[in-house]
Amino acid sequence: MSVSQEGTRSPRSSYRWQRLFNRLKGYAVSPLYLITGVSLLFLAYTVLLPLWEILKQSLQWTASDARRVEGAVSGEFTLHHWIRVVSSEISQSLLYEPLLNSVNISIWVSALSMIIGGVLAWLTTKTNLPFKKTLVFLAIIPYMLPSWITSFAWISVFKNDRIGGSQGIVQMLFGIQPPDWVSYGFLPIVICLSLNYFTFFFLLISVTLGSINTSLEETASLLGASRFTVLRKVTFPLVMPAILSAFILTFSKALGSFGVPAFLGLPIKYYTIATMLHGSMQNRMVSESYILSLILLLVCASTIYMNQRMIGRRKSYATVGGKDSRKVLFDLGRWKWPVAIAVLCFMVGIAIVPMLILVLQSFMLAEGDFSWSNFTLHFWTGQSNPRIASGEVGVLVNNSIGQALGNSLHIALVASAVASVVGLLFGYIIVKRRNSLSSRLIEQVSFLPYLIPGIALSAIYLSMFAKPTMFLPALYGTMTLIILISIVNELPFATRSGASTMYQIGGELEEAAQMQGASWFKRFIRILLPLCHKGLFGSFLLLFISVMKELDLIILLVTPQTGTLTTLIYKYAEQGFQQYANAIMVIIVAIILVMYFLASKLGKADLTKGIGG
Repeated sequence: MSVSQEGTRSPRSSYRWQRLFNRLKGYAVSPLYLITGVSLLFLAYTVLLPLWEILKQSLQWTASDARRVEGAVSGEFTLHHWIRVVSSEISQSLLYEPLLNSVNISIWVSALSMIIGGVLAWLTTKTNLPFKKTLVFLAIIPYMLPSWITSFAWISVFKNDRIGGSQGIVQMLFGIQPPDWVSYGFLPIVICLSLNYFTFFFLLISVTLGSINTSLEETASLLGASRFTVLRKVTFPLVMPAILSAFILTFSKALGSFGVPAFLGLPIKYYTIATMLHGSMQNRMVSESYILSLILLLVCASTIYMNQRMIGRRKSYATVGGKDSRKVLFDLGRWKWPVAIAVLCFMVGIAIVPMLILVLQSFMLAEGDFSWSNFTLHFWTGQSNPRIASGEVGVLVNNSIGQALGNSLHIALVASAVASVVGLLFGYIIVKRRNSLSSRLIEQVSFLPYLIPGIALSAIYLSMFAKPTMFLPALYGTMTLIILISIVNELPFATRSGASTMYQIGGELEEAAQMQGASWFKRFIRILLPLCHKGLFGSFLLLFISVMKELDLIILLVTPQTGTLTTLIYKYAEQGFQQYANAIMVIIVAIILVMYFLASKLGKADLTKGIGG
């Protein structure tokens, strides 16, 4: 009887093993599973492993510790660095004061951006305001410009000779010396960041307001509700998820911002967590800077968690109504033209005037002097003159600037192109394998870089790739590292753009091609890419702009050979050569605007349909 049972079990066991073998073989030869496996390995290596490395190193003695601290053995476990950061005599100046400054700035920037962006979105979508298309275009210009362009303009206008060394426009023209708190510190940082980040609120709220079925608002008006009541009881609850999402996005971006706090805070020793992290790296307090990176990450992650708790799993509201007449509910009446002119002047002031100030300043030998004799082309085309800027030549004849320009274009073009394609592949996996574990993993892990402020991610990669890691050699000082970190940093937006594009493409064409024997590669090249080329161009444009203006992400990684235009601007600004910094800024803006024009004309890309970092 037992022999008979053994005889019946053996074929069953053999069948199960054969079935498992066939399934594994199917996974191994299936392009979709192969791409999924490679994608998971890529995310594990570029996102999860760096986080683990920086956490591990923050809990170990370093070689320098072994020379300074008795009993310390390099590589062994310790809480010494965490105690030093969190509860020592330097904790107040190293952590708590900069962190408080960062959180304070982020809250005020988010609130002010919400007011500016929300009001502008409401005016351009829910009222009869004139010049709407012009206002919408002006509203997206700040997104296309580096956030610290406004800080340069602010310094040019409000700098005082007590700290800045020379007079700004206000002091030169009116004889009024701006107080230090107006020239530098908290107030100008909040204003400059808000005038850049309000775009997030404007775009997200505009899209939501534009998709609301206006019959709900019309019904409330017909029932006797006042305009304010309709806005408060109907419109505001419907756009609340978009407002909260924009608030968290702005808060996280402001919290990790480095450029504006560096230019406007460091002259008066006003530190944020990002500038303190950079300073710790420069002072070789490596473990402490890693801990600051982790704390910054935890604060950002906490804001995302609170956002999820506040709006729940539901990201939008479905509205049901009859025929949508799209009738304008809010007629501004006799205030239409005064409001339009006021808003237009305001938008020109924040989108165009800062750029004009920088252009003007780049031609002025001495800042603030508007006499004709003070204007010069030296900072653009001049040869070396020991009496001007320590003998620096003009930006158009400077070899180092030519090298930085080449590096910037190389990094931006390669990183944005690769990130766009990778995001499209991730989106393909998310859509084709929706609700599977691998799909959810790719979607969640690819979002993690969004939680990591740029300078913190830079510190992580500096730690990981300063030495050979697994199958890669040491990458510090190479363009490869800067391109890699730029790709990883843009994955959250590239992946969501790719998934959004893939959701709009039906599977029938690909299935028909598969039945005709077309390989996956041929289906992807011949069918999917042509169908999603517009989304791909849009994603490329967003990522190119983001990478081209990046400073926070690469400031710790560049060397003299891999420097970019943005890091060169930072170098000149630190040295006090503001005219050179302004001239290079103008070059960056010109490149971004040309790329935007080409992408919108050739690829039909529209920046108002989505945003990135």
